[in-house]
Amino acid sequence: MIAETPSARLASEDFGAKAGVKPSYGSWLFGTIAGWGAFLGFLLFISWFLLALTRLCIWVGDQIPLDWGLSPAIGTILALVLVLVMITATLLTMADRKWSALMQDRVGPNRARLSIIPGLKDRPLHGLPHILADVLKMLFKEDFIPEGAEKNKFLFNLAPLLAFAPAFMLFAVVPVSPELTFWGARMQLQVARVDWGILYVFALASVAVFGTALAGWTSNNKLALLGGLRASAQLVSYEVTLGLTLVGALIVFGSLRLDVMAQLQGMTEASIRTAAALANRSGDFLVHDDSVIFGWLPSWGIVFQPIGAILFLVAAQAEIKRAPFDTPEGESEIIGYFLEYSGLKSGLFLIAEYAETVVVAGIVTGIFLGGYHLPWVEPTIVRSADQWLGISGFSWLAVLQVFSFIVKMLFIIWVMFIARWAFPRFRYDQIMRLGWKMMLPVSLANVALTAFVYLWGGRDGLAIMGLLEWLAIFSFVALSSRPHLPEPAHEAHH
Repeated sequence: MIAETPSARLASEDFGAKAGVKPSYGSWLFGTIAGWGAFLGFLLFISWFLLALTRLCIWVGDQIPLDWGLSPAIGTILALVLVLVMITATLLTMADRKWSALMQDRVGPNRARLSIIPGLKDRPLHGLPHILADVLKMLFKEDFIPEGAEKNKFLFNLAPLLAFAPAFMLFAVVPVSPELTFWGARMQLQVARVDWGILYVFALASVAVFGTALAGWTSNNKLALLGGLRASAQLVSYEVTLGLTLVGALIVFGSLRLDVMAQLQGMTEASIRTAAALANRSGDFLVHDDSVIFGWLPSWGIVFQPIGAILFLVAAQAEIKRAPFDTPEGESEIIGYFLEYSGLKSGLFLIAEYAETVVVAGIVTGIFLGGYHLPWVEPTIVRSADQWLGISGFSWLAVLQVFSFIVKMLFIIWVMFIARWAFPRFRYDQIMRLGWKMMLPVSLANVALTAFVYLWGGRDGLAIMGLLEWLAIFSFVALSSRPHLPEPAHEAHH
C-alpha cells in the first residue's frame, strides 16, 4: 500500500511502490564501467569540439576581408569562456547538490519534470530538469529593489556584475592547450598570453572584493552589511597568503606567464619531434620523455611545491567563499551580503561562485598539475598515431592534451566539493586565525626554504625537497592518532 503523503507519492512515482531489487555485483560492475567509459568518451568529444570550434572561427575570419586578426581570440573566447567555463559552472550547480546527496544518503533534487515532452512526463532524469527550472526561475522572477537601495541604485546593480565578470575574465590567461597546428592553422586554446599572467590573476581577484562590499553596503540592510564586511575582510586576508603560495612556483619556473609554466612541465613540440625522429632511427617503440626528473618523475609544479599547492588550494577556496569558508553568506547566521537581491542579480552571485570554482581548478591544473601535459607518453602518441585516419600525430596529441587538462580540472573541482560537504562551516575567528597565524607563516617559510634550496641544488634539489615534503605529509596523515572519545556511560538496568 502506498502512503498518501505528497512526498511518498512522488517518491513512489520515481522508484516504485516497493524497494527495487539490488543488482548483482557483475551487473553493477558492468554498468559502472560502461558509465565511466561513456563519460570519458563525452569528455574526449568535448576536447575535440573546443579545438574544432576555435579552428572554425579562424576559418570564418580568413573568409572575411576585415578580420584584423581577431578570429583566433574570438574562437578561444567562445570555446573556453562560453562553452567550457559557463557550461561546466551550470552543470556544477546540479552536481553539487547530487554529490552532497550521495554523501548524506539522500536522493537529491529529482522533482522537476519535462512534462511538455512526450515520454518524459514522469521521468526525473536524475534531476537534470532542475537546471532548466533554476534558469527559468532566475530569468522570470521579479527583480525587486529594496527601498533603502533606491538612492544607490547604480551601485546596487553594479555589484553583481563586479562579482560575476572577474570570474570569467580570469580564465583568459589559463592555457588549456599548447600552441599547435590543428587542421592546418596555428592556434592555442588560451585567450590572452601576457607577460604578467599571475599579476593579472591577483588584480582581477581583488576586484571581486568591490562586488561583495558594494552589495552589502548598498542594500541598506544590517545583515547584508555584516556579510559584506565579513567577505571583504576575508578576501583581503587570504589574498596575502594566495600570493605568497605562488612565489615558490615563480622561483621554480622563473616566469609570471601561465603558458610558460605549463610548457615547462612537459615536452615542447620541437623536443617531441626530435625524440620521435631518434626513435624512428633506432627502431624503438617507446620514445623517451626527456622532461621527466630522474628519468621517471613528472616535472609538475606539485612535485616541486606540494605545500605551496595545498596552501594555494585552501586559500583559493577561502577567496571564493566556498564552504567551509562561507561565513559571509552563512544562512544559519547572517544570511549573506546578497540578501536583498532577487531574480537574475541573485543568480549572478550564485553562478559566479561556481565559475570561480572552475577558474581556480584551471589555475591549479596549469601551475601544479602539469597543465595539459601527459607525462611519459607524448612522443609515443605522436609517433604511433601519425597519419592515422589521415591526421597528423600532433593533432591527435592536441585532443588528448585538452582531454588531460579537463580531467585534471574536474578532479580538482571534485576535491573542492568533497571539502565543502566533509567539513562543517568554520567560525569567523577560526577563519582569520587560520589565514593570519597559520597559513601566512607557513607560506613565508615555504618561500624562504624554496629560495635556499633552489640556490643550493637547482630544480633537482627542489624535486628532492618536494619528495621529502610529500613523505612528511603522508606520514603525518597516516600516523596521526585519532582523538580518544569518552566511553558512553552504561545505562542503568531496571
